[in-house]
Amino acid sequence: MSKLYLIQEIETAVKMVANIEFDKVKLAYYLDDLLSNYKIEAKEIDMIQDDNEDYIHMYLSSLQVENYSMHTTKNYRYELQRFARQLNKPLLKATTVDIRQYLAAHQHLKTSTIVTKIDVLSAFYAWLVKEEELLKNPCLKIKRPKLPKKVRDGLTIIELEKVRAACADSRQRALIEVFYSTGCRLDELRKLDIKDIDWQHESAIVHGKGNKERRVYLSEKAQYYLKKYLDTRTDDCPALIATARRPIRRLTNEGIQYQIRKIKEASGIVKPLHPHIMRHTFAQLSLNAGMELADLQALLGHEKADTTARYAQISEERKQTAFRKYHMQ
Repeated sequence: MSKLYLIQEIETAVKMVANIEFDKVKLAYYLDDLLSNYKIEAKEIDMIQDDNEDYIHMYLSSLQVENYSMHTTKNYRYELQRFARQLNKPLLKATTVDIRQYLAAHQHLKTSTIVTKIDVLSAFYAWLVKEEELLKNPCLKIKRPKLPKKVRDGLTIIELEKVRAACADSRQRALIEVFYSTGCRLDELRKLDIKDIDWQHESAIVHGKGNKERRVYLSEKAQYYLKKYLDTRTDDCPALIATARRPIRRLTNEGIQYQIRKIKEASGIVKPLHPHIMRHTFAQLSLNAGMELADLQALLGHEKADTTARYAQISEERKQTAFRKYHMQ
């Protein structure tokens, strides 16, 4: 007999129970007779793991359709597979208690990491509810811990000059100048092609989160070092930043990060250096020079102004200047 028929019969049983004065013995006989037509077996662990992997794959495919980055989907896959291994039962059977136990097993990690785990699981189960695979998201009762508000420091002008001086070749210098001039995220810069550069208008179109387009701008210094780097290339690779060794291809996120680490080591600066620090540097130095928050928000591609404010620390010097300029005696 089909699963649909079984569901219909169970619905009939539920209607019987809905009657307050239902006959328990009669219901027991009814269900016993119904289930005698079925062979009921517990799923083997391997089958459970296969089902879990199928749901994870379908979810990640939906993220790719929504233009989530490869880096994000990779991290989601890792987290969901890790949770599924510890759960050791179908993902559809996970309870709020299961999720709390999983998080408790990782309580030694940073608060930000725990928040990431909650966000990944909550988004996954929200998708299952949306797809009508589940009736309720088991993460709804999980309270997200508050993250401490950190002031993210970019480079000072002196540190930026040390980083520039530490670049070993034109490609490294082009990377630093483009990151600093545009405030691009790592994946945004990686995806840039040579044809995306509008030399006439000193700008480029980048594709940010959710594949949203925005225009960013290249300073004269960024244009100079970018042209200098491109003049060294004789390949036909369309990528703006490519590998140095053959076969010439687009430099990966990991490849760009590796180049930035090499620059950091050569620069001797104590402060961390990675692509997002260059984004912070762009934001912080722009604000300190007098850029309006709304303008910076648009350049960074933020939907909310408070996100922009967290990226850019306002220096004591700027606050003092603003006080003297605008305070009415």
